[in-house]
Amino acid sequence: MSERRARWIVRGDIDGFFGLALDNLIQLLVIGALTTGVLGFGADLVYGHVLPGAAVSVLVGNIFYSWQAKRLAERTGRDDVAALPYGINTVSLFAYVFLVMLPAKLAAVAAGVDAGEAARIAWRAGLVACLGSGIIETAGAFGADWIRRHTPRAALLSALAGVAVSFIALGFFFKTFGSPLVGLVTFAVVLVCYFGQVRFRGGLPGGLVAVSLGTLLAWTTGLVSSDPAAWEAARSSIGLRFPVPVIGDLLAALSGREALAYLSVIVPMGIVNVVGSLQNIESAEAAGDAYPTRSSLLVNGIGTLAAAAFGSCFPTTIYIGHPGWKRLGARIGYSVLNGVFVTVIC
Repeated sequence: MSERRARWIVRGDIDGFFGLALDNLIQLLVIGALTTGVLGFGADLVYGHVLPGAAVSVLVGNIFYSWQAKRLAERTGRDDVAALPYGINTVSLFAYVFLVMLPAKLAAVAAGVDAGEAARIAWRAGLVACLGSGIIETAGAFGADWIRRHTPRAALLSALAGVAVSFIALGFFFKTFGSPLVGLVTFAVVLVCYFGQVRFRGGLPGGLVAVSLGTLLAWTTGLVSSDPAAWEAARSSIGLRFPVPVIGDLLAALSGREALAYLSVIVPMGIVNVVGSLQNIESAEAAGDAYPTRSSLLVNGIGTLAAAAFGSCFPTTIYIGHPGWKRLGARIGYSVLNGVFVTVIC
């Protein structure tokens, strides 16, 4: 019997794209703010290496997970298969900035190194951290299936639910009520569209309406304001930049003390990344989409290794939320669209 050809993009992928793309956009904005504001990275480092490297890592995973979902849909003859969501790891982002790169920079400054070189030392320490996480994630792919088979689903998913409620949702919950005019209005749109299954005329995606309405309200209520200097800085950063391998910087960092100084952070975070992605694969299977553990985790690790090789200090991960994206109607194409979006803006 011939396999049924699965469609790359369906209507629900547009909604899924806006949700996943917004999630990744927030990560990229946080990266920009922390690397420049906390670590003192120059524009050449952030826009020339860190963000292009992040784009490579996200694109690699998004393309694979879309292909993986398409293969599953065609093999099973189903049209409701949703790709695994994927992007930059939030937990590792903050851990590596404040527990690896910032201490490396402060130590360099204390040793009399000038600010520019100290920032570069911090960046190299981040590359080592990202590389270490990628190695652990890649190695973990070969043993995680055994762990998954011998761990009750309830144990995997209960921890995942705790992370989703406490770490991811709670902060946004307080921000929603901190700016109620913007937060509650957009929250209402999300509830009506995603839980009430109400459709706007013309087929407008609920995610697009929520983001557009929230942006309009934020500007009209004065929650955000125009800063000429910020606009000029943003305008000057626009340009076409291609990812450049930074193997030389990686080797230089590995030959220095950065390779060993932060193993107490790198190893636990790498293990956390493996377990978190494993939990999300289990979550996808609970929602009806059974993906192989080894290949899913292996590409996750390869994405993180690609990030380090092209200048990003931040690992990638399989995201929480597959069942939610699936209920929205997202299928295969939302993952590819997200990868293209991240590539364009980086």
